[in-house]
Amino acid sequence: MAQFKTFDARLVRSISLSEFTKHLELEVNGVTHFGFVPGQWLSVKATTPEGEEMTRAYSIASPPSENGHFAFCLNRVDDGFMSNYLCNLREGDQIKFQGPFGNFILHPPPRDTIFIATGTGIAPFRSMLHWLLAENERHQDRQFWLLFGARTEQDLYYRKEFAQLATRHSNFHFLPTLSRAPEEWQGLRGYVQEHVPEIVGYRTDMHAYICGLDKMVKANRELLKGLGWDRTAIRYERYD
Repeated sequence: MAQFKTFDARLVRSISLSEFTKHLELEVNGVTHFGFVPGQWLSVKATTPEGEEMTRAYSIASPPSENGHFAFCLNRVDDGFMSNYLCNLREGDQIKFQGPFGNFILHPPPRDTIFIATGTGIAPFRSMLHWLLAENERHQDRQFWLLFGARTEQDLYYRKEFAQLATRHSNFHFLPTLSRAPEEWQGLRGYVQEHVPEIVGYRTDMHAYICGLDKMVKANRELLKGLGWDRTAIRYERYD
Protein backbone atom coordinates (compact mmCIF):
# COMPACT_ATOMS: atom_id res chain seq x y z
CA MET A 1 0.00 0.00 0.00
CA ALA A 2 1.33 3.45 -0.93
CA GLN A 3 2.53 5.63 1.91
CA PHE A 4 1.55 9.29 1.70
CA LYS A 5 3.30 12.13 3.49
CA THR A 6 1.44 13.60 6.45
CA PHE A 7 1.41 17.39 6.77
CA ASP A 8 0.58 19.65 9.70
CA ALA A 9 -1.43 22.83 9.22
CA ARG A 10 -2.36 25.67 11.55
CA LEU A 11 -5.78 27.35 11.60
CA VAL A 12 -5.35 30.98 10.59
CA ARG A 13 -8.98 32.07 10.46
CA SER A 14 -12.45 30.62 11.03
CA ILE A 15 -15.51 32.35 9.57
CA SER A 16 -19.15 31.33 10.08
CA LEU A 17 -20.94 31.23 6.72
CA SER A 18 -24.23 30.10 8.27
CA GLU A 19 -25.48 28.57 11.50
CA PHE A 20 -23.95 25.19 10.63
CA THR A 21 -21.30 26.07 8.03
CA LYS A 22 -17.72 27.27 8.46
CA HIS A 23 -15.01 28.63 6.20
CA LEU A 24 -11.63 27.59 7.59
CA GLU A 25 -8.34 29.06 6.39
CA LEU A 26 -5.21 27.08 7.21
CA GLU A 27 -1.47 27.38 6.67
CA VAL A 28 0.72 24.33 6.03
CA ASN A 29 3.64 24.15 8.47
CA GLY A 30 7.21 24.00 7.26
CA VAL A 31 6.64 24.63 3.56
CA THR A 32 7.05 27.72 1.42
CA HIS A 33 4.68 26.37 -1.22
CA PHE A 34 1.94 23.73 -1.00
CA GLY A 35 0.95 22.59 -4.45
CA PHE A 36 -2.44 21.30 -5.57
CA VAL A 37 -4.74 21.50 -8.58
CA PRO A 38 -8.06 23.38 -8.21
CA GLY A 39 -10.79 20.85 -7.45
CA GLN A 40 -8.64 18.44 -5.44
CA TRP A 41 -9.27 17.33 -1.85
CA LEU A 42 -7.32 16.62 1.32
CA SER A 43 -7.64 13.72 3.76
CA VAL A 44 -7.82 15.05 7.33
CA LYS A 45 -6.85 12.84 10.25
CA ALA A 46 -7.84 13.17 13.92
CA THR A 47 -8.21 10.93 16.97
CA THR A 48 -11.50 10.66 18.85
CA PRO A 49 -11.66 10.87 22.67
CA GLU A 50 -12.00 7.07 22.60
CA GLY A 51 -8.68 6.76 20.76
CA GLU A 52 -10.05 5.87 17.32
CA GLU A 53 -8.27 7.45 14.37
CA MET A 54 -10.71 9.06 11.95
CA THR A 55 -10.06 10.14 8.37
CA ARG A 56 -12.35 12.33 6.26
CA ALA A 57 -11.99 13.94 2.83
CA TYR A 58 -12.65 17.65 2.27
CA SER A 59 -12.41 19.58 -0.99
CA ILE A 60 -10.05 22.54 -1.04
CA ALA A 61 -12.14 25.71 -1.22
CA SER A 62 -9.38 28.10 -2.30
CA PRO A 63 -7.11 28.51 -5.34
CA PRO A 64 -3.44 27.54 -5.16
CA SER A 65 -1.32 30.19 -3.46
CA GLU A 66 2.37 30.88 -3.01
CA ASN A 67 2.20 31.01 0.78
CA GLY A 68 1.09 27.48 1.69
CA HIS A 69 -2.48 28.49 2.55
CA PHE A 70 -5.67 26.58 1.76
CA ALA A 71 -9.32 26.69 2.86
CA PHE A 72 -12.18 24.33 3.63
CA CYS A 73 -15.93 24.93 3.48
CA LEU A 74 -17.78 22.41 5.66
CA ASN A 75 -21.00 21.74 7.50
CA ARG A 76 -21.39 20.51 11.03
CA VAL A 77 -22.94 17.04 10.91
CA ASP A 78 -25.05 15.77 13.81
CA ASP A 79 -22.97 13.23 15.69
CA GLY A 80 -20.21 13.66 13.10
CA PHE A 81 -16.92 13.70 14.95
CA MET A 82 -14.69 15.17 12.25
CA SER A 83 -16.94 18.02 11.10
CA ASN A 84 -17.51 19.16 14.68
CA TYR A 85 -13.81 18.74 15.50
CA LEU A 86 -12.87 21.03 12.62
CA CYS A 87 -15.64 23.56 13.22
CA ASN A 88 -14.58 23.83 16.88
CA LEU A 89 -10.95 24.63 16.06
CA ARG A 90 -9.57 27.90 17.39
CA GLU A 91 -7.01 30.07 15.65
CA GLY A 92 -3.58 28.54 16.11
CA ASP A 93 -4.87 24.98 16.53
CA GLN A 94 -3.20 22.31 14.40
CA ILE A 95 -4.55 19.57 12.15
CA LYS A 96 -2.91 16.66 10.29
CA PHE A 97 -3.71 15.80 6.70
CA GLN A 98 -2.52 13.96 3.61
CA GLY A 99 -2.88 14.87 -0.03
CA PRO A 100 -3.77 16.46 -2.32
CA PHE A 101 -5.85 13.78 -4.04
CA GLY A 102 -8.55 13.55 -6.68
CA ASN A 103 -9.23 13.97 -10.38
CA PHE A 104 -12.22 16.34 -10.14
CA ILE A 105 -10.19 19.02 -11.88
CA LEU A 106 -10.48 21.19 -14.98
CA HIS A 107 -9.74 19.10 -18.07
CA PRO A 108 -8.37 20.39 -21.37
CA PRO A 109 -9.10 21.59 -23.89
CA PRO A 110 -10.89 24.62 -22.38
CA ARG A 111 -14.51 25.00 -23.39
CA ASP A 112 -17.52 27.02 -22.35
CA THR A 113 -18.44 25.46 -19.01
CA ILE A 114 -21.35 25.18 -16.62
CA PHE A 115 -20.58 24.59 -12.95
CA ILE A 116 -23.50 23.17 -10.94
CA ALA A 117 -23.36 23.12 -7.14
CA THR A 118 -25.51 22.83 -4.05
CA GLY A 119 -24.47 23.37 -0.43
CA THR A 120 -20.80 22.88 0.39
CA GLY A 121 -20.42 21.38 -3.08
CA ILE A 122 -19.47 24.96 -3.93
CA ALA A 123 -16.02 24.41 -2.39
CA PRO A 124 -14.10 23.02 -5.41
CA PHE A 125 -15.73 25.58 -7.71
CA ARG A 126 -14.51 28.45 -5.54
CA SER A 127 -11.02 27.04 -6.07
CA MET A 128 -11.49 26.51 -9.81
CA LEU A 129 -13.14 29.84 -10.62
CA HIS A 130 -10.73 32.03 -8.69
CA TRP A 131 -7.88 30.25 -10.48
CA LEU A 132 -9.52 30.44 -13.91
CA LEU A 133 -10.38 34.13 -13.69
CA ALA A 134 -7.04 35.22 -12.21
CA GLU A 135 -5.23 35.15 -15.58
CA ASN A 136 -6.63 36.21 -18.95
CA GLU A 137 -5.07 33.34 -20.88
CA ARG A 138 -6.93 30.83 -18.69
CA HIS A 139 -10.40 32.11 -19.50
CA GLN A 140 -10.40 34.42 -22.52
CA ASP A 141 -12.80 33.51 -25.34
CA ARG A 142 -14.68 31.15 -22.96
CA GLN A 143 -17.98 31.58 -21.12
CA PHE A 144 -18.59 30.22 -17.60
CA TRP A 145 -21.83 29.78 -15.69
CA LEU A 146 -22.05 29.00 -11.97
CA LEU A 147 -25.49 27.62 -11.12
CA PHE A 148 -25.60 27.49 -7.32
CA GLY A 149 -28.64 26.04 -5.56
CA ALA A 150 -29.61 26.59 -1.93
CA ARG A 151 -32.71 26.63 0.24
CA THR A 152 -32.38 30.20 1.49
CA GLU A 153 -30.19 33.25 0.88
CA GLN A 154 -28.20 32.45 4.04
CA ASP A 155 -27.11 29.19 2.40
CA LEU A 156 -25.56 30.90 -0.65
CA TYR A 157 -21.99 30.64 0.57
CA TYR A 158 -19.52 33.18 -0.91
CA ARG A 159 -22.39 34.95 -2.65
CA LYS A 160 -20.83 38.44 -2.58
CA GLU A 161 -17.52 37.04 -3.78
CA PHE A 162 -19.06 35.35 -6.82
CA ALA A 163 -21.19 38.41 -7.58
CA GLN A 164 -18.04 40.56 -7.58
CA LEU A 165 -16.29 38.13 -9.92
CA ALA A 166 -19.26 38.35 -12.28
CA THR A 167 -19.08 42.15 -12.17
CA ARG A 168 -15.38 42.12 -13.05
CA HIS A 169 -15.59 39.41 -15.73
CA SER A 170 -18.26 39.66 -18.42
CA ASN A 171 -17.72 36.01 -19.39
CA PHE A 172 -18.59 34.71 -15.90
CA HIS A 173 -22.27 34.42 -15.01
CA PHE A 174 -23.33 33.79 -11.40
CA LEU A 175 -26.82 32.26 -11.18
CA PRO A 176 -27.99 31.52 -7.63
CA THR A 177 -31.32 29.73 -7.30
CA LEU A 178 -33.38 29.22 -4.15
CA SER A 179 -35.75 26.33 -3.50
CA ARG A 180 -37.40 28.26 -0.64
CA ALA A 181 -37.22 31.77 -2.01
CA PRO A 182 -39.07 34.61 -0.25
CA GLU A 183 -41.37 36.83 -2.27
CA GLU A 184 -38.78 39.60 -2.51
CA TRP A 185 -36.10 37.33 -4.00
CA GLN A 186 -35.10 38.62 -7.44
CA GLY A 187 -33.04 35.65 -8.62
CA LEU A 188 -33.86 32.19 -9.94
CA ARG A 189 -36.24 29.89 -8.07
CA GLY A 190 -36.42 26.13 -7.76
CA TYR A 191 -33.81 23.40 -8.14
CA VAL A 192 -30.63 23.70 -10.19
CA GLN A 193 -31.64 21.07 -12.76
CA GLU A 194 -34.69 23.14 -13.69
CA HIS A 195 -32.40 25.88 -15.05
CA VAL A 196 -29.74 23.86 -16.86
CA PRO A 197 -31.63 23.61 -20.20
CA GLU A 198 -32.04 27.38 -20.46
CA ILE A 199 -28.28 27.82 -20.01
CA VAL A 200 -26.97 25.11 -22.34
CA GLY A 201 -29.76 25.21 -24.90
CA TYR A 202 -29.10 22.72 -27.69
CA ARG A 203 -25.33 22.82 -27.27
CA THR A 204 -23.32 19.66 -26.67
CA ASP A 205 -19.86 21.21 -27.09
CA MET A 206 -19.49 22.38 -23.48
CA HIS A 207 -18.09 20.99 -20.25
CA ALA A 208 -20.16 20.45 -17.09
CA TYR A 209 -18.83 20.07 -13.55
CA ILE A 210 -21.33 19.00 -10.89
CA CYS A 211 -20.79 18.83 -7.14
CA GLY A 212 -23.21 18.17 -4.30
CA LEU A 213 -25.41 15.42 -2.91
CA ASP A 214 -25.96 12.26 -4.93
CA LYS A 215 -29.59 12.95 -5.85
CA MET A 216 -28.74 16.32 -7.39
CA VAL A 217 -25.68 15.00 -9.19
CA LYS A 218 -27.66 12.10 -10.68
CA ALA A 219 -30.51 14.37 -11.83
CA ASN A 220 -28.16 16.70 -13.68
CA ARG A 221 -26.08 13.93 -15.23
CA GLU A 222 -29.22 12.26 -16.60
CA LEU A 223 -30.56 15.58 -17.83
CA LEU A 224 -27.39 16.43 -19.76
CA LYS A 225 -27.09 12.95 -21.25
CA GLY A 226 -30.73 13.27 -22.29
CA LEU A 227 -29.80 16.50 -24.09
CA GLY A 228 -27.24 14.58 -26.10
CA TRP A 229 -24.09 15.25 -24.09
CA ASP A 230 -21.24 12.77 -24.15
CA ARG A 231 -20.59 11.38 -20.69
CA THR A 232 -16.89 12.39 -20.90
CA ALA A 233 -17.96 16.05 -20.96
CA ILE A 234 -19.78 15.64 -17.62
CA ARG A 235 -17.56 15.45 -14.54
CA TYR A 236 -18.89 15.18 -11.03
CA GLU A 237 -18.13 14.66 -7.38
CA ARG A 238 -20.65 13.46 -4.79
CA TYR A 239 -20.65 14.62 -1.17
CA ASP A 240 -22.84 11.88 0.33
